Amino acid sequence: MWQNIFEAVDKQYESMVRTRRYLHQHPEVSFEEEETAAFIQQTYDRLGIPYERNVGGNGVLATLKGGKPGKKVALRADFDALPIQEENDVEYKSKVDGVMHACGHDGHTAALLGLAEALLPFQDELPGTIIFLHQHAEEYAPGGAKSIIETGALDDVDAVFGTHLWVSTPTGIIQTAKGPFMAGADRFHITVKGKGGHGAIPHQTKDAIVIASQLVTSLQQIVSRRVNPLDTAVLSVGTFESGDAFNVIADSAALSGTVRTFKPEVQELIIEEMEKVIKGACVSYGADYDFEYLKGYTPVINHEKEAALILQDAVKADNSLSTEEVEPVMAGEDFAYYLEHKPGAFYFTGAQIPDHYYPHHHPKFDFDEKALPHAAKTLLQAYRSYQEQA
Repeated sequence: MWQNIFEAVDKQYESMVRTRRYLHQHPEVSFEEEETAAFIQQTYDRLGIPYERNVGGNGVLATLKGGKPGKKVALRADFDALPIQEENDVEYKSKVDGVMHACGHDGHTAALLGLAEALLPFQDELPGTIIFLHQHAEEYAPGGAKSIIETGALDDVDAVFGTHLWVSTPTGIIQTAKGPFMAGADRFHITVKGKGGHGAIPHQTKDAIVIASQLVTSLQQIVSRRVNPLDTAVLSVGTFESGDAFNVIADSAALSGTVRTFKPEVQELIIEEMEKVIKGACVSYGADYDFEYLKGYTPVINHEKEAALILQDAVKADNSLSTEEVEPVMAGEDFAYYLEHKPGAFYFTGAQIPDHYYPHHHPKFDFDEKALPHAAKTLLQAYRSYQEQA
């Protein structure tokens, strides 16, 4: 049976590509994915697979109950896009100004929908129940995973698995880790409040740009000099905004950035040290400040047994695949909340286009569509392995 199902998934390839390209042309940003959710619902209406809509927001949960006893396993795909202007010159380029699928969520959705259609003829032979978990708003905290969990819709699920098409990894390679896999992702905003004035008389001002520039340098020393070298952390300043004229000293400057950690105690240390650095710099110049720290997604911590199933059994889905146990990455993912709620694992499906590699969230991002059936089949294999484990 399983080989027949995997072959059925392969036959969905062209359908997956069509679905992916349609979604790519019609992207919607986090929390605004009404049309995307409607498209997903229409697909399940056509297939005759029952579903719940508006789960925790725009989430859609479809249920395929097998004809044989077994466990209930959720397979997740996110479907929101990003506020980025696409720069690719392709026939399926985004038709929405300033919005594009720059992270592969269109592919995740296409793979899961293709898997659902491939599985339907085999429903009576399947063990347990599959929940096709279509999640909104992964890109922007507080995200969609948490609100879906809070509805109780996953309370009776035994395990949850998910994958991310990953363009820094060659197509055909599946990657994951037992334990920490992706970092917790936080944001911060700092406003330095100085005293502006004429550029010719700086001694009568409190130069916000000078103070903020010192902060950019000093903040980098928190990780290098205050965090234990055996722990992993990142602090990056992403924006610096100040001033309106070349000959005027600005009275304020705004910085924003991100902090990535794996341990709560490291996260708290960085927050404490940031407060000290910001206060110290501003006090020394007689300036004031606002500091806002926004805790985002928690780290993705895979359950060891479920991650081992991915590493050991993914090749059973397709013998052209290979698996790698990798070091954690500092990107964040709200799949973390599912793993705090239920056993499971998250993994990367290699999807690199040879000689055309642009990273996630880049305006020229794209992925190898040949990875779509890889994603679908490895999700299926995860469900199968979980059903068959002792």
